[in-house]
Amino acid sequence: MSKPGEYYQRDRAWHPPALDPSYKTSVARSPRLALISLQNSASEITGPVFGHNDIDPIDNDLLKNYAQAGEGPIGERIILHGRVLDQNSKPVANTLVEIWQANAGGRYRHKKDTYLAPVDPNFGGCGRTMTDENGYYYFRTVKPGAYPWRNFINSWRPAHIHLSIFGSGFAQRLITQCYFEGDPLIPKCPIVQSISDPTAVQQLTARIDMNATIPLDSIAYRFDIVLRGRRATLFENRLEGD
Repeated sequence: MSKPGEYYQRDRAWHPPALDPSYKTSVARSPRLALISLQNSASEITGPVFGHNDIDPIDNDLLKNYAQAGEGPIGERIILHGRVLDQNSKPVANTLVEIWQANAGGRYRHKKDTYLAPVDPNFGGCGRTMTDENGYYYFRTVKPGAYPWRNFINSWRPAHIHLSIFGSGFAQRLITQCYFEGDPLIPKCPIVQSISDPTAVQQLTARIDMNATIPLDSIAYRFDIVLRGRRATLFENRLEGD
């Protein structure tokens, strides 16, 4: 018989507060009342799922997936790679990982982005892939640029890439972002400053990985994603392991 999957309660001390006045948009976005816990149905927990047939072979290659034939985006070529693991260090296989980011000048391909940096005609800024049986994923892209934002008069976001990770259903989606080792803007960012634990900030920082770097081509950064833990799926009236 399978061993039931462990359930881990969210550690509220580890995560930043929903309301942090120094991060100005959190004032309008944060809830004023206690959150309501909703019971998920079996369909929300167990599906729908994504498969390799839903992914184009170059969806994880942002150097190619939007570029015109024979062209490529401007910027520092990088590899972002790592593993998706649960809280027990068990690989999370066959899960969808999506990324989106600004281009090398710090400009998103979005109609509401009015930053002065130009749009790169050969860079879409979006990609996706599936983890393999070991929970491994990788993307080829360009290192995003810093950009200003209207928090304080001179606020700049550090270079970062947004990530979305799906579990076995839409209700299990995790959205996060990673920064890059050595960026001097990381400790100055009000969003980062809302995280009180320095270790948590380190876990949001991709580390340079010279072993995976391709000489004369791309610098690699390692970013492992650790999920909070396995939430056992419900089978009839009892918990079953994965």
